[in-house]
Amino acid sequence: MKAVNQYIIIDPIKQQEKKVGGLILTDELNEDNRYLKAKVISIGNYVEGIVEGDIVYYDRHAGHGVQHKDNFYGVIQQKDVVLID
Repeated sequence: MKAVNQYIIIDPIKQQEKKVGGLILTDELNEDNRYLKAKVISIGNYVEGIVEGDIVYYDRHAGHGVQHKDNFYGVIQQKDVVLID
């Protein structure tokens, strides 16, 4: 599977549960966070500054999903990436 043009294939990273003052915060309670974290699987031929294996943060409303060989990946555009970790 290879991304083309300005597209990036990502593997979303699940946020781990956090304990705060005895409360367990899950992903469902973290909906105020606008950005999600993912590992870059493949980059298109026009993507600059991002390489495969990078951890990126992207807008939670960006892109779409794709099923490939029993795995679910996200597909976003380079403009949706807000930072590289």
